[in-house]
Amino acid sequence: MQLMSGNEAIAHGAWEAGARIGVAYPGTPSTETMETFGKLEGVYAEWCTNEKVAVEVGLGASAAGARVLSTMKHVGVNVAADPLFTSSYTGVGGGMVILAADDPGMYSSQNEQDSHWYARAAHIPMLDPSDSAEALSFTREAYDLSEKFDVPFMIRSSVRVSHTKTPVELGQREERPLRAYQSDPAKWVMMPAFAKPRRKVQLSRDDELEAWAETCAYNRVEAGTDGGKRGVVCSGAVYQHVKAALPDAAVLKLGCTWPIPQKLVSDFAESVDELYVVEEASDYLTTEVRAAGVAVSAFPNELPRDGELSAGLIKHAFGMADPTFEPKPADVPNRPPALCPGCPHRLVFKELNRIKAIVTGDIGCYTLGALPPLSAMDTCVDMGASVSMSHGFELALAGTEHRPVVAVIGDSTFAHSGLSSLISTVYNKGVGTVCILDNRTTAMTGRQGNPFNGETLQHRPSRELDLIGVLKALGIENVQQVYPHDAKAVRAALKQATKEQADELSVIVFKAPCVLLERHREPAYFVNANCRSCGSCTTLGCPAISRDAETGIAAIDPALCIGCGQCAQYCAFDAIEQPNGTQSDSSKGAN
Repeated sequence: MQLMSGNEAIAHGAWEAGARIGVAYPGTPSTETMETFGKLEGVYAEWCTNEKVAVEVGLGASAAGARVLSTMKHVGVNVAADPLFTSSYTGVGGGMVILAADDPGMYSSQNEQDSHWYARAAHIPMLDPSDSAEALSFTREAYDLSEKFDVPFMIRSSVRVSHTKTPVELGQREERPLRAYQSDPAKWVMMPAFAKPRRKVQLSRDDELEAWAETCAYNRVEAGTDGGKRGVVCSGAVYQHVKAALPDAAVLKLGCTWPIPQKLVSDFAESVDELYVVEEASDYLTTEVRAAGVAVSAFPNELPRDGELSAGLIKHAFGMADPTFEPKPADVPNRPPALCPGCPHRLVFKELNRIKAIVTGDIGCYTLGALPPLSAMDTCVDMGASVSMSHGFELALAGTEHRPVVAVIGDSTFAHSGLSSLISTVYNKGVGTVCILDNRTTAMTGRQGNPFNGETLQHRPSRELDLIGVLKALGIENVQQVYPHDAKAVRAALKQATKEQADELSVIVFKAPCVLLERHREPAYFVNANCRSCGSCTTLGCPAISRDAETGIAAIDPALCIGCGQCAQYCAFDAIEQPNGTQSDSSKGAN
């Protein structure tokens, strides 16, 4: 036995089942799954440019006879939906398992969604582990089931299962040779003539899966001790909270959540006086239970419809007092995240704020540029949307006097889906300014590789794509590369680009590594007696800089400062210097 997170357990379950290929795009809370898989013996693992590509690569490897693991977070399932839906028609060669890691509570996501609905809509069976031991066993067994029913299987985790460590008993790897590949266009070429018969295969398979779900050992009834007064249907991490909150209630724990076992649900409902469905941030299970003809009781108090559940919230919904449950006090101050000290993105947002640009943002660390005091982002919807939405702004505002419109996107996100957005803008002779913040990594999810830094998951020899070359190959003539720690250079580049944006499309690549990549520290800066309490340095939002509440005098925390010198460039009074007595003369007066 050893402690493992759900992500680690899923990786080991795939490995034990003989999976030999892993494909993914990193995204919290799924990222560690493929990182763990890639460290195991006898496997190949890679970061793909996006989740759609990952599923397609995985499906190709499956067609060739290999067992495959593909992982992504819930919003990644949106990107992968195209091949996901059709894979239910084609089926598999070698077993294929797809992890969808949901994020109820939106700890690191732009929305809250339930991947159960994708399984149902795509006709792909879904297993729902409630702890790490089940994460391993469900994943391991999903490969046999995938090959038995000729369909990919989805494993759904949530942030609590993905990141909580519970005891797991590891097994041995079962080496699986490639299944023999034979050309079969009727199975794999989804043109209408072949897709129509495969649709009938899909529907027939649904009937088989529904029959299997009724006897599936992952679905189990746990008798209560309250004489059958109350029964609860639940799944995944919520099961753990239900057991803690309602130890006397009967529980129907669903380990297979699509298709649900309708007869088992109906029989369970008949065994209790009142049946409740407890789920978080969704009404999927409630809808499925009602579709089985089962009446669902209403909670005495409302169960939250959004966010993660807890034992305390469940007790409250059932009208039970819980001394451990205390709602969050209204006067607790928020502690918003901030860009790291020395982040190469900071001055870009400072200058975008200064020119009062309309900034269409994207998914990544730089989303933090929307928060005060930088306050320099107007939109953030999904990966790649910054470039597309900036083009939309320009179309709508054409012929009017308007603020500069600037798209901001990271290097990994640009490879993910920003490139196709930019191609569309170029094709349609769009104008405006696009800023690519190239910090040489996929930073927010843990500093993974991407095509524009050339780092692969398993550190194999690779090819770093030439970002400037790609941009020029698209026909964009106005392309600059700027060092983002130089305030004057950042300001000049943005001034030029936005001045010309009404007539042409320009791209600025702000290139400097994430401070967490190299972890290089120069001597910390400090504030000398020249400080005039103007507060200019604090408008950068650097966590190392603070001001005295009474005097307004600035201070720099030497434990946090990495000596980047960004703040010194905005001090007009030479009040910020390093121990050697130097100020940042090269760009003094940026303020």
